[in-house]
Amino acid sequence: MLKLEENVLTTEAAKTMDIKEIYSQLKTDKTGLSSADAEKRLEQYGYNEIPEKKVRPIIRFLKNFWGPIPWMIEIAAILSIIINHWDDFAIITAMLLINSVVRFWEENKADNAIALLKEKLALRAKVRRDGKWDEIEARLLVPGDIVHLRLGDIIPADVKLIDGEYLTVDESVLTGESLPVDKKVSDLGYEGAIIRQGEMDGIVVGTALNTFFGKTTQLVQQAKTKSHFQKAIVKIGNYLIIIAVILVVIVFIVGIIRDLEYSGHQSIFGLLQFALVLMVAAIPVALPAVMMVSMAVGATKLAKKKAIVSKLLSIEEAASVDVLCSDKTGTLTKNQISIAKIIPFGNYSEKDVILYGSLASKEESRDPIDDAFFDKAKEETEINASLSEYNPISFIPFDPVKKRTEAKLKNNSGDEIRVSKGALQVILDLVKKDQALEDKVDMQGKEFASHGFRALGIAKSENQGLWEYVGIVALHDPPREDSLETIKTAKSLGINVKMVTGDHIEIAKQIAGNLGIGTNIVVSSDIIGKEDEKTINLVENADGFAEVYPEHKYHIVELLQKKDHVVGMTGDGVNDAPALKKADIGFAVSNATDAAKSAADIVLTDPGISVIVKATTTSRKIFERMKSYAVYRIAETVRILIFLVLSITIFAFYPITAIMIVILALLNDLPIMTIAFDKTRIAEKPVRWRMQRILILSSVLGIAGVIFSFSIFLIGKFVFLLGLSTLQTFIFLKLAVAGHMTIYLTRTDKDHFWKRPLPSKILFITCESTQVIATIFAATGIFMAPIGWALTGFIWVFALAAFVGNDFLKVATIKWLDRRDARKKELEIIK
Repeated sequence: MLKLEENVLTTEAAKTMDIKEIYSQLKTDKTGLSSADAEKRLEQYGYNEIPEKKVRPIIRFLKNFWGPIPWMIEIAAILSIIINHWDDFAIITAMLLINSVVRFWEENKADNAIALLKEKLALRAKVRRDGKWDEIEARLLVPGDIVHLRLGDIIPADVKLIDGEYLTVDESVLTGESLPVDKKVSDLGYEGAIIRQGEMDGIVVGTALNTFFGKTTQLVQQAKTKSHFQKAIVKIGNYLIIIAVILVVIVFIVGIIRDLEYSGHQSIFGLLQFALVLMVAAIPVALPAVMMVSMAVGATKLAKKKAIVSKLLSIEEAASVDVLCSDKTGTLTKNQISIAKIIPFGNYSEKDVILYGSLASKEESRDPIDDAFFDKAKEETEINASLSEYNPISFIPFDPVKKRTEAKLKNNSGDEIRVSKGALQVILDLVKKDQALEDKVDMQGKEFASHGFRALGIAKSENQGLWEYVGIVALHDPPREDSLETIKTAKSLGINVKMVTGDHIEIAKQIAGNLGIGTNIVVSSDIIGKEDEKTINLVENADGFAEVYPEHKYHIVELLQKKDHVVGMTGDGVNDAPALKKADIGFAVSNATDAAKSAADIVLTDPGISVIVKATTTSRKIFERMKSYAVYRIAETVRILIFLVLSITIFAFYPITAIMIVILALLNDLPIMTIAFDKTRIAEKPVRWRMQRILILSSVLGIAGVIFSFSIFLIGKFVFLLGLSTLQTFIFLKLAVAGHMTIYLTRTDKDHFWKRPLPSKILFITCESTQVIATIFAATGIFMAPIGWALTGFIWVFALAAFVGNDFLKVATIKWLDRRDARKKELEIIK
């Protein structure tokens, strides 16, 4: 691969060279490269991508042994050697290694899944090769390629502009300059900049590290904000760590004051080892891996449902969405635009309207409206023949601000004409004011709108003369077949769908009414620039919004968020990017511009909103799994820590040894990982983290576990009259068996454990396997004193009885919490 400094051309050099010099230097012309030449250059220059600094697998694996938690485990292992507890040393070391291997393996799988998703989101470019236009991955571009750039594209490499009117480019990601800049022929376009307006061709002069972006990657910063999920996980982690630190310090201090023996040793090293191991067992070591695996598994499932996740944590956010603001065209409708009716003005005919509308279009742009005109023109041999009589001089593409296109052409007679097509009022502003014409345009527009048609005006000017209104066409974009059913499903899931369109209010009412969204449509002029309570309520209660510019979407999202709604927003254009970023979760719809995709959290590869509903249901499943994990983890920490601390401080008795704590932690981590693959129900309404409920429920289950643990302690000591070491094994088995049964409790939320969906095979097999391992250890005396199969059977019966009791306690607690929350809502309504 050619090194950067050996490249044939630099961006700086290209800036001062004219186009002919660049053609000569890069051995190309405006027809582009051949495929064979492009292949050779790809071998020479390498892929057009900034190489990522990848950490070697061995380094990534070794990093699992570095950090506060690994340090505690390692210190505990060293202390085991000092006090000659070689069994403890072996198990503690095994725990460290197994945890590291499992975490490395799962995170590696997650990284591979994310890498696969990134490939699907790869930037694409329209390039001219072998004399024809084609679309390829931007990473395959090479110096000398001719590329076509248009509104909404992200410039895929450094280019010298060679043909077209102009580009308005947002270079803020590169320079920090917020105002867009205009580019014309011979100017440079830089990789990573977003095209806000215009359409031009350019020749690639720099790729990969030999671009302005490549040399200044340190300037590009991505804002890192914490999602609701991350905040909740941090709270859970902090809560557990604080509890662990306080209780472990108590154990250590009490042990020193009372000069307690630990495994026959009064050594401070023994106490320290026990305290460290207890701390390790209490801290959620597997939390990062569980979170990453759950998200990666969810992202892979969403990809199969045609939703590509660009920001992994957005999966959790989708579960909370209660308002979805959806585009109309191409999302709720088919975006298969056809011309339904033609109204010519003056002396013009219907054929003239189609002819001039086609001349005001550009076939290679593949714009749906342009395609509708060309399709109609092909139906008429006379119109099709007339199109070939005109030679284009210049073309100004449609942009959301001007709301029209304009083309300058010359016919075979040498006469110059200008043609334009666009919004009715915009075209009306071009022509000479005429009240009769204004009334006619207004009346015709309203009539079309009442039938759900979008109206478009056509104008023409000859030899720089006055513009004339040629006529109006009615464009029909039928609703998608699945939209009505999907909106019903969304409503059943507690998602309020609001339609957002730039069309006239009458069109919006017609379409929204037909789709079951509602006819309470608000025009943008009623809400833009207003933030009072009345306006916020107006937006909240609206079924949709009409005559909306893309930049208005940001304000709509902002007002809804002020009412504590979690808002999803769809978008496809470059001007949708701010709203997509502002929304709690932004969906770039199929065929969205690169700018919209880069701003969105989830990119849809199938048209319609059915994909969004699928993404929402998948996200809610993931949320339930993570909530189940949170309740289980807190309950287990409370159960084990409080039981151990009370046993040591009150009874001066170590109920289990350090090695038993390590085995418990190890056996717990394995089934926890499989929660990411568990079956779960889909919540009927949008879900949010309610930490108070989680803490109350998990604390109740934890305290119940403490009571049952003390019961088994008293039974072992005073009924079975067990000795110290045998009693410790007896208690260990109860903690192991009952602990894994808690997973089955937390996964069903307010339902009893026997309700569907039943646990997934992998969760069930892993849980039961670890329980069997613990049972064999206790019964036969591996790493502990044996208790035999009779006492083992008793523990299983006791644990099952406690499990059933805890299940009814869980259901009762949740019913109490529901009643409490309902009373709170009633009081809020009364206030």
